[in-house]
Amino acid sequence: MKRNILYSLIGIVLVILVGLLIGLFFIKNDKENDKLTKIKVAEVTHSIFYTPFYVAIENGYFKEEGIDIDLMLVSGSDNVAASVLSNDTEIGLAGPESATYVYLANEKDYLQVFAGLTKRDGQFILSRNSDKFEWKDLIGKEILIGRSTGMPGLSFLRALDNEKIKRSDVKINTSIEFAELSGAFLAGEGDYVNLFEPLASKLEQNKNGYVVTSVGASSDPFPYTAFYARKSYIKENEDLLKGFSRAIKKAMDFTFTNDSEIVAKSIQNQFSDTSLNDLTIMIERYKKADVWLSSPLVEEEFFNTLIELLKENDLIKETVYYKDLVNNMYE
Repeated sequence: MKRNILYSLIGIVLVILVGLLIGLFFIKNDKENDKLTKIKVAEVTHSIFYTPFYVAIENGYFKEEGIDIDLMLVSGSDNVAASVLSNDTEIGLAGPESATYVYLANEKDYLQVFAGLTKRDGQFILSRNSDKFEWKDLIGKEILIGRSTGMPGLSFLRALDNEKIKRSDVKINTSIEFAELSGAFLAGEGDYVNLFEPLASKLEQNKNGYVVTSVGASSDPFPYTAFYARKSYIKENEDLLKGFSRAIKKAMDFTFTNDSEIVAKSIQNQFSDTSLNDLTIMIERYKKADVWLSSPLVEEEFFNTLIELLKENDLIKETVYYKDLVNNMYE
């Protein structure tokens, strides 16, 4: 009887000790987080395409720079730009064409790109069958590409040009919003659709579509996805954004120097509904497509290719100069 009472007391003491240790752990974490500067980032989509960004989050590179990332999904590059302009978020991760449109709208506190992430289109073309694909197979067929004013649509058009396919010979559907492309294709619209990972692989696994080629491999390199903020925010937070850019550079180095499975393990928390094997395959697919920059630095010639693309598609009339729209924080 006494022994049972003793065991009960020991059990109670152990429970109390464990509770105290857990409490101390959270108090310590709270104190550490209090030292960090929270930055709200609006991402246009949550995709393996942005792997280095998630590596920087999950490997603690941002925290090493004193930054706590508060990540928000805001569908549509125009909506990402609006969230930054309205101060709902500090940083936007989207196609820099949206920053260009804001600049040309004569916004006083316009958006500037301070770091780059991707250099090629991360979409893959999916067909309804697994037949061998050639770009000429698109002639006379309907393909869903999202809005014509966004980077995915613009990059696809450049890919058509590079593959010597007349745009008029393809039924290009730009009426469906980016976030709804997968659902529309599943509902029977279009013969082909352009999708990012992990959506492309999910359709393929369920035999609802088959990846036949990479859009980025046939398009040109240019600032496809970048980080931007209001001009005033960059001016007031240069040291913070330099640290942000250093974290991205560390993540880029990690992504390039490690095999795809190691990279997949590091970001699996961001894609908990995707198996490690599938995540590894997707990352390897993006590595082979050469979609990521090796440095956050956005160079002038690189940026000018984007402006040419916007002008040739009649989306802007004026030339936008590198010195006005790009303010690199990476040193």
